[in-house]
Amino acid sequence: MDTRVQQMTLEEKASMLSGANFWNTKDIPRLGIPAMMLTDGPHGLRKQGGASDHLGLNKSIPATCFPTAATLACSWDADLLERVGTALGKEAAANDVNVILGPGLNLKRNPLCGRNFEYFSEDPYLSGKLAAALIRGIQANGVSACPKHFAVNSQETRRMTIDEVVDDRALRELYLEGFRMALQEGGAKTLMTSYNRVNGEYANENIHLLQNILYGEWGYKGLVVTDWGGENDRVQGLIAGNQLEMPFSGGLTEQEVVEAVRVGTIPESLVDESVARLLWLLDETQPAMGNGKHYTDNAHHALALEATKQSIVLLKNDNDTLPLANNASVAVIGDFAQTPRYQGAGSSAVNPTQLDNALSALQAENLRVVGFAPGFKRLGGASRSRIREAVNLAAQADTILLFLGLDESIETEGMDRNNMCLPARQLSLLDALRTTGKPIVVVLSGGAAIEMPWAVKANAILLGGLGGQAGAGAVASILTGRCNPSGKLTETYPLAYADVPTAGYYPGTESVAAHRESIFVGYRYFDSAGKAVAYPFGYGLSYTSFAYSGLIIDGNRVRFTVQNTGKSAGAEAAQLYISKKDSAIFRAAQELKGFAKIHLAPGEAKEVIVTLDDRAFSHYSITANEWLEEGGAYTIRIGASSRDIRLEATIERARQHLPDEYGQSEYPHYFAARAAEIPDEELERLLGRTLPRANWDKKAPLTLNDTIGQAQYKRGFGRLVYNGIRLFRWFLRVRGEPTKANYVMFLIDLPFRSVTRFTRGRISPDMMDGLMTMVNGKFWRGLGQYRKAKKAKG
Repeated sequence: MDTRVQQMTLEEKASMLSGANFWNTKDIPRLGIPAMMLTDGPHGLRKQGGASDHLGLNKSIPATCFPTAATLACSWDADLLERVGTALGKEAAANDVNVILGPGLNLKRNPLCGRNFEYFSEDPYLSGKLAAALIRGIQANGVSACPKHFAVNSQETRRMTIDEVVDDRALRELYLEGFRMALQEGGAKTLMTSYNRVNGEYANENIHLLQNILYGEWGYKGLVVTDWGGENDRVQGLIAGNQLEMPFSGGLTEQEVVEAVRVGTIPESLVDESVARLLWLLDETQPAMGNGKHYTDNAHHALALEATKQSIVLLKNDNDTLPLANNASVAVIGDFAQTPRYQGAGSSAVNPTQLDNALSALQAENLRVVGFAPGFKRLGGASRSRIREAVNLAAQADTILLFLGLDESIETEGMDRNNMCLPARQLSLLDALRTTGKPIVVVLSGGAAIEMPWAVKANAILLGGLGGQAGAGAVASILTGRCNPSGKLTETYPLAYADVPTAGYYPGTESVAAHRESIFVGYRYFDSAGKAVAYPFGYGLSYTSFAYSGLIIDGNRVRFTVQNTGKSAGAEAAQLYISKKDSAIFRAAQELKGFAKIHLAPGEAKEVIVTLDDRAFSHYSITANEWLEEGGAYTIRIGASSRDIRLEATIERARQHLPDEYGQSEYPHYFAARAAEIPDEELERLLGRTLPRANWDKKAPLTLNDTIGQAQYKRGFGRLVYNGIRLFRWFLRVRGEPTKANYVMFLIDLPFRSVTRFTRGRISPDMMDGLMTMVNGKFWRGLGQYRKAKKAKG
């Protein structure tokens, strides 16, 4: 045991396990223990210089804003992500940040999740490999990464109270596997738990997740920290293995820990072990602090530019509309061209060191830019005058460059999207521009999949995503052909939202989010069901072409050759899928189990070697509670996307005795990949228990674990509080601040128990009891309780 722990009083040890303020842990000067800083940063450092907040309302110090994970992942380039991670780690160390809170590693279960821009993919293998690379880069600088949110954080709606009900097989194969890879291959030293419940237990109190899997099976040695304000029961969290609570709670939870030791609820040795883990992390990261800046902002901007170039996806290019010819005459239209949408909204918002815009970048290219027109209102209703202006401008050019996308009010932390559509005002502009007869190149901004029935109206479509501070320059270089696009999609683009298997029940709106689809998420569903899609997983075009040949399988080593058969240099993201057609259990038609990014000159060929890991052919057995491999024939499939398979070969795996589970007689809908039609009885058979109640009991008294939004069902004071928050949100929208208005949803979904935490104890638990009495319709009695408690608090 660390000797410093032995020198601490119980009170000091308990205090170490809660923040000193919003971003720092507590120091103990008499023992020479400094404070440690943890701060946001999935795609750039968000260290606030003044007032602190969780949602990015107050400005942070300037830092390089790299592409968000949703865009960066489209590079399919682990080496690139490691280099970006190294830059992030350098900026963290230079700013005395011990722990950078990222990467975001949750699976893209549904396209409408408001925070999808922070996550890599709908596939756990790709997510895990890319996250591990980013973590290795970050931690090469002596600081710690902190993958989040562990686990099954699949929606923003009711995120602090929702119960994510998921079967153990889907939990292991989809929602935990990326985290396992990030921790074991990336070596992350810190892990953040999620707000939500998982199968009835809050994630930070979940013995199965933390003790059985994280510390037990995976052998994790690092620190576990709550999401900010994510503590439910401090003592239960400590028992489960969630050591550090953030932010500062005004000393309330520290006293709970001390009292729990004194009455024998927990042994003091548990507190000692928790403090020792925190001190270990401090010792690991503190030597990197105070060493100054060892990089230039320009160098990191150049890396951000390179990263976005490798990540942009060419979705459509009819008749080689792109690249644009030298000295081509273009009209630049769309508000995003001048005011870029380059990152998501919420706690990941970065204050960039500089910010490029596409209009200026295009004017610097060898093009004739005839002018710019915004074309539509970024926020608000339709504008006929702007459409007329845009059409008149377009008539003067040979090609229209039309910048469309999702604005800041549509996708953000704290709320999920309502639909997958582009705003109608943007599509009206597209329709009007078509009347000119000029070729239209659409450049899309946004961090999530959208419906694209309008794609037939465009000659070319470039997915710029959320490209960070240098994204506009990357778009310009690809439009002009100075860079060949090589990004590929890491999520399926369905034809319509109704095609998504979870469309009928996402998000869970009250108590429960039931994962009826089990393992059939993303391409696992679409490919298994044989459903047509707009753009498949792994899809992306190039200005050149590639040929695949020579597939050889030698044990767990798969070799094949990729050749550039076109006239320009380019890069190809080759993908390896494994399929088993004669399986006795329900499974996806194919699963990604390897990939490689290959850069090739015209005519050049390279051999690619992919090494399959020990779980490549395995599934998780809920009967045996372990990973098992079904024997027999498997097909190794090499392709340019999940629907563009170029090479195939069949191999035999040794026969093993498997438990009788996942069979067609018990799971007919799953076996047929009818994931959108799963009946309760079939899901309950898979879960091994009855489904919990999905809806709130609106007549029951509200408790501290209920949300402020539920107060709408109570008369008097409760409904007044709820309506007051809604009125404030409406006021912000009227003022033209829709992003801040959306953040108000965070308050509506906040559980009452968090009020004490977020006020840092200024509203005590006894005062909160009085407020709950008021909310539950007994106003005067509750007011008396509140006043008495406030007086006692002093």
